[in-house]
Amino acid sequence: MEYKTLNNGVLMPILGYGTFQIPSSLAEQCVRSAFQNGYRLIDTAAAYFNEKEIGQAIKKADITRDQLFIATKVWVQDTGYENTLKAFEQSLQNLGLDYIDLYMIHQPYGDYYGSWKAMEQLYRQGRIRALGVCNFCMERFVDLFMNVSIKPMVNQIECHPFFQQRSMREMLKEYGCVMQAWGPLNEGQRNIFDHPALKNIAQKHERSVAQIVLRWHIQNQVCVIPKTIHPERMIENQAVFDFELDEEDLKQIASLDIGYSEIIDYQCYATAKIMNKCKIHD
Repeated sequence: MEYKTLNNGVLMPILGYGTFQIPSSLAEQCVRSAFQNGYRLIDTAAAYFNEKEIGQAIKKADITRDQLFIATKVWVQDTGYENTLKAFEQSLQNLGLDYIDLYMIHQPYGDYYGSWKAMEQLYRQGRIRALGVCNFCMERFVDLFMNVSIKPMVNQIECHPFFQQRSMREMLKEYGCVMQAWGPLNEGQRNIFDHPALKNIAQKHERSVAQIVLRWHIQNQVCVIPKTIHPERMIENQAVFDFELDEEDLKQIASLDIGYSEIIDYQCYATAKIMNKCKIHD
């Protein structure tokens, strides 16, 4: 496994296991399988409704706590100082942990400045090892960065060959923030696994398309959290550290960028409206 050093010196695995859209009925077994297959970074969120089951998998794992890197997130409904303190305690209880390795603001909406103040307090108390945000566009990220004491260490955003986020990558590098890609395989859309250019590169290296795409992320210094419920694909997704894409491969993949998301537009007022209306508890 390779690691990225966050701006506070904490080491984060460059490849982890994503649990978005994994139902609670499958989450425990999936995470236990991920542990068995070598994963140590597990990404979840209060809004995924599977923290408790992931907590059970952690409890049953024969892995010391210092070997794990557990990330979770505060939802829009729970933004604000007091709400975030409560939401954090609930996530900690759900996961059965004494501290969270990476705690993130899930969406760039609501009172996320109040949330950040709460997160800074928890960080100073040693209850969070690293702070981050998700889905923050460049201007919101910079505005937050310039107005907080403890700077964001991770921005988890959509990134894949069809939406490569080059400007975001350069900006985050300038600000010393690690980029982590959700949906690194485009959630299977645009027929990514059968795309002719990606299949040709995969055949050239005798790898799968998924491995080519994950390797592309890693060579661009982007962390990834691919999600699968299949153990064989968990193994496949991790086998990306023993080969490299060459300049021609990278050039071909660069040409696939359409420059925008086909999954969600975070700078659209309708998205803000939907996210603010979405409640995860009473």
